[in-house]
Amino acid sequence: MLILLPIRTNVRPWRTPYANYALIISNVIIFILTYWPHRNPFLGTIGVLRPWATKFMLTPLQPHYWQFVTYAFLHGSLIHIIGNMYFLYLFGNNVNDKLGHIGYLAFYLAGAIVSGIGHTIMSTSSVLGASGAVAAVTGAYLVVYPQTLITVLYWVLFFIGTIDISALYFIGFKLIFWDNIVERRMPNVAYGAHLSGYAFGILATLGLFATGLISSRSMDLWSMIKRWNQRRRYRDVVSSGHDPFPGTQARQIKAKEIKRTTEKEEKIQRLRSEIASRITERNLSAAAKVFLELIKIDSKQVLPQQHLLDIANQLASENKSAEAAQAYEQFLAHYKNYEYSEQVQLMLGILYSRYLKKPLPALKYLQAAAEKLSDPAQIKMCRQELARLQN
Repeated sequence: MLILLPIRTNVRPWRTPYANYALIISNVIIFILTYWPHRNPFLGTIGVLRPWATKFMLTPLQPHYWQFVTYAFLHGSLIHIIGNMYFLYLFGNNVNDKLGHIGYLAFYLAGAIVSGIGHTIMSTSSVLGASGAVAAVTGAYLVVYPQTLITVLYWVLFFIGTIDISALYFIGFKLIFWDNIVERRMPNVAYGAHLSGYAFGILATLGLFATGLISSRSMDLWSMIKRWNQRRRYRDVVSSGHDPFPGTQARQIKAKEIKRTTEKEEKIQRLRSEIASRITERNLSAAAKVFLELIKIDSKQVLPQQHLLDIANQLASENKSAEAAQAYEQFLAHYKNYEYSEQVQLMLGILYSRYLKKPLPALKYLQAAAEKLSDPAQIKMCRQELARLQN
């Protein structure tokens, strides 16, 4: 007997995922309103819905257009909804953070629709449940965070423990390939809806990256594919006997340019991975040191919100005022909706005022912070610093 259950990821959303919470709450409320427990509530075999709710299931032989959405909010048992909402919470919070609330809701509903279409093509049996939409969200997580670690609880005979597995392998191999292609043994499971959901989630998210509708970073699957393509082009250029450029010298120059670009991106990727690893270990001093190396290579590199804030705070605590100010500036520029931005502005104002001796930017950030601060001690500190600058 082998059981593998993901219990957490090493990335967390930096904004409260209200849209995902709303979807979970909606599913639970609808389950309570529609569930009809004629049998054991954990099995859900016969009479799982109240009679009026059955018309909202998706019936492939005679489907109604609304059923392609409504079926995804119905569940056939307590285990059914607990499983779906658990995975939606585990992976959906970070996808919500990446896509935004409106984008995430649209993505979730589109995933439900595509999954329903996939099921009607592959099966004639009626279906209900959010599994297809959750699969779409999980596929999106795979694309956005392929190199993050998923802590998996394993149970093998009498041995129980945890192991960290990258999202690329756990979702790609275990959830998609193994559970839905190899081990298709469970009855009454809509495998077609699952696979359609995963396919939609992966392809749609890659499309969002490719078109620039969501920003790409060096650790997502789209960036990994682009790096692989660059390496492939480089190998083709240096190994081909045909000269694709006007002259051997031009070919050699082009090959060197591709090689330098590839090596730079690989180094950036390595440094970003090392930063994430050091922060996970709570070795912020080492993470800050690697961050400084990273921005020397590419000053436009932006870390996840909490990572960047942790490093900025660490640099400030190490009296690296200029570097800390640069990190705080980058934070405010890229995370404008951070709920405690006034505290970052206060810290930045103090750095410019007391340590960098730059009164103009100090006044700018202290005045902005003074308008929003609510903590009495912070308000007092801000006013005192403003008074000192203005005298």
